[in-house]
Amino acid sequence: MFKLLLFLNYNAFAPVNKSVTIPGSEPINPFHNLIHAIGIVETNLDTLAYNPLEEATGYFQIRPIRLADYNKRTGNSYKLRDMYNYSIAEKIFLYYASLTGPYDFETIARSWNGSGEMTTEYWKKVQQHL
Repeated sequence: MFKLLLFLNYNAFAPVNKSVTIPGSEPINPFHNLIHAIGIVETNLDTLAYNPLEEATGYFQIRPIRLADYNKRTGNSYKLRDMYNYSIAEKIFLYYASLTGPYDFETIARSWNGSGEMTTEYWKKVQQHL
């Protein structure tokens, strides 16, 4: 009987393993689908797109006035040529999208496009790709 009790007590202890494994996870990106849809509508996902009429540049078609506003608000000094860099352009888009919040895609898309009635048509185009 003594041997049996000793065996049970030995197995009752947790194994000596002082490491903890935390599985990695993907970050949450609530704007992912909207970014993709806007990219399709604006440039058909072309990071090198340029519209000489509006001087709109890159994937998000960022205009000089938007860039100047962003630089003033954030203290950055990006140039229009920097908008060909997707990461920088996305950072600017996300700045403005975050002012509205992640769950009002219509307001984000319409304000990204400008103001007025034309933004209603723009939103309809974006919706087709969400």
